[in-house]
Amino acid sequence: MSLNTAHANNGVLIYAGECILLFCDNISMEFSGQDRPEFKGNKAGRLYLTTHRMIFNNKNVKDPLVSFSFPFCTLKDVELEQPMFGANFIKGKVRAQPNGGWVGEVKFKLHFKHGGAIEYGQAMLQAAGMAKRNQHYTDDPPAYQPTGQWHSADPSNYSVPNGGYYGWVPPTNTFPDAPPANSVFMTDMPPPYPGINTGNNYQSQGHAAKAAEAAASGTAYYDPNTHYAYVPPAYSNDAPPSYEESKDKKFN
Repeated sequence: MSLNTAHANNGVLIYAGECILLFCDNISMEFSGQDRPEFKGNKAGRLYLTTHRMIFNNKNVKDPLVSFSFPFCTLKDVELEQPMFGANFIKGKVRAQPNGGWVGEVKFKLHFKHGGAIEYGQAMLQAAGMAKRNQHYTDDPPAYQPTGQWHSADPSNYSVPNGGYYGWVPPTNTFPDAPPANSVFMTDMPPPYPGINTGNNYQSQGHAAKAAEAAASGTAYYDPNTHYAYVPPAYSNDAPPSYEESKDKKFN
């Protein structure tokens, strides 16, 4: 995880090839286990689920924590909680990335003021599991990489393809809102960690479109010019876990 690296011009900053799956407003987040001022107090803001990570953007730009990046490969012990009294929430732990602005590990809780914690949590677990199966990563998170130049992202980077990803479509019925206009920005650097739409680093738009077409038809795709190949995985028709399954499930 990296601190204050995923925001730009009062919006969210994503990597080249990274796509936003879900946008959730009116989110409250709290931390424990760290004494740094950035982790003190409740944070109110927006939450993005992407093909590679979660991103929280604080609405209070004067807070020491303006943005918080949760790459899937840094998460562990993620649980969906449904207390007898009170609203549902998501909790877990996240490890720092080298050069990410802090060190160690911190616990977090995410509260959804307008509901949807279970649906979001199931989608996050599904995306994280798919990313892990796409490319096995080591236990140590990769180092955060400086972003360099950035620019407005194309709308295709914050809209889910018609066929979803490998047959799985994020629950946009629960989270129908899109990020506000002129609030999504992209760097020219690919993600340093795997996602659900990645090869070794990331797919070009052409490869992503071909892979989506192949996934929808259940066929393989191979480009002899670049030697890029896509084969539908055995889990392509997996459905998101049910609430009962997710309630007892941890992502490690």
